[in-house]
Amino acid sequence: MAGAEPRRHTFEANDSSPLGAAVRQRDADILKMVRAALDRRDVMLAFQPIVRASDTGKTAFYEGLIRVLDDTGRVIPAREFIGACETNEIGRIIDCLALEMGLTALHKAPALRLAINMSARSIGYPRWMQTLERGLAMDDTLAERLIIEITEASAMIMPDITSVFMLDLQTRGVAFALDDFGAGYTAFRYFKDFFFDILKIDGQFVRGVATDPDNRVLIAAMVAIARHFDMFTVAEFVENEEDAEVLTELGVDCLQGYLYGAPTTAPGWKEFSHGMRRAG
Repeated sequence: MAGAEPRRHTFEANDSSPLGAAVRQRDADILKMVRAALDRRDVMLAFQPIVRASDTGKTAFYEGLIRVLDDTGRVIPAREFIGACETNEIGRIIDCLALEMGLTALHKAPALRLAINMSARSIGYPRWMQTLERGLAMDDTLAERLIIEITEASAMIMPDITSVFMLDLQTRGVAFALDDFGAGYTAFRYFKDFFFDILKIDGQFVRGVATDPDNRVLIAAMVAIARHFDMFTVAEFVENEEDAEVLTELGVDCLQGYLYGAPTTAPGWKEFSHGMRRAG
């Protein structure tokens, strides 16, 4: 569940160095904090707008980013805990809660289009699918307004299972976004198998693109790939007008970042306006 948030680097469990021991202790402390927050149901979504590049005054959809509250009431963003939780069952529970809250938001706001993060590791987790089925039963329009974001790294863990899972839900109207594209070891051959609806370009290529000719070439290539496979493109971490202008010139469809709004737990749905190409 990355969305517009960078992930912490995680070390291999067999790292026996003093640093490795410190990292393991840190991750254990994070798991303890998150587990306690989940027990208290101190969990929420923060919503960040994704705007149209051609008209940045119009929001195409929102991304719901998971948050937990520690025992002092401080709001902890996903980047602070998701790396430690992703391979643990707590990560599966987080995915379920994010989906549950996202479906509730969709039910309450009929004009809303919302992206929710999940790890491919949650595919086949019974509670996740049960949560989805209950949510979709609330409203016939929910499926077509739901976008599920899966990170590139997560999708590549078990590509065959992921592609079958996606196809099943896409036939019911759910759209899928490939998150953090370019952040890992991109396997271009999987584009022929996955059929993602949306490609989200990782922020490392977006920040400073106005003054970085290498990143401009790379983003242009990503946009070309997306168009060939009929995918909608979103650039993450857009933080200044100069970068936004270049991204628009390069053909990126939508922009996400602090330039257009920080994640908030109190979004203004009245200003929401939706409409997308393939995912719409």
